[in-house]
Amino acid sequence: MRFVTPPVQGTLLRRYQRFIADVRLADGRVVVAHVANSGAMTACSAPGSPCFVTPAAGARRKLAWTLEIVVEGGVPVGVNTSRANALAEEALRLGVVRLPDSTGPWSLRREVRLAAGTRIDFLVEDGRGPTWLEVKSVSWAEDGVALFPDAVSARAARHLAELAARVRAGERAALLYLVQRGDARAVRAAAAVDPAYVAALAAARRAGVAVRAVQVAVAPGGLVPWRELPVLP
Repeated sequence: MRFVTPPVQGTLLRRYQRFIADVRLADGRVVVAHVANSGAMTACSAPGSPCFVTPAAGARRKLAWTLEIVVEGGVPVGVNTSRANALAEEALRLGVVRLPDSTGPWSLRREVRLAAGTRIDFLVEDGRGPTWLEVKSVSWAEDGVALFPDAVSARAARHLAELAARVRAGERAALLYLVQRGDARAVRAAAAVDPAYVAALAAARRAGVAVRAVQVAVAPGGLVPWRELPVLP
């Protein structure tokens, strides 16, 4: 995935009101950027961090810039979670990751109703039937292990329970962690942040929900699905 317009380098001054950040560009201008990330952005939102923003597309956008990358300890981290689904689809099409028991040609639909009040990111269909696929973007890592979630997420736990219910009904379901940084060697659920999510993940795995992870190479030129990572118990 290449950016439509080249990102502009700057310095992150602060993130506030969850979806807004002030960024000083190289020419000295301070701009207000949209932050497409509802998480805590643990360890990748420190004031003074180098960052990259892109001009916002679309006349309806209130903010003229979007925060794309924050450089943490020399590591570029993709923080725009709205790009996760397109990257996941690219990873599937490139064969960087495979869904469980996938056979032959397949097609997918986005944002399909999974249960009352819930939509799933993808419904992938092949010769064996549907696979329900949820994608989670990961930006936090410690000691080479990517961690999710970085804030309590009852919604993410509910998705896992609903995926497990689909497996019990005789269908296939999978969870895909999309790790938007290059220094992780594995992925693990963040027990210190959300024990309920950890329990929901364990229950989903026992039920037969497949759990996969893809690492994305992050650079100002673009984001590229790179390799599959192990998901630790």
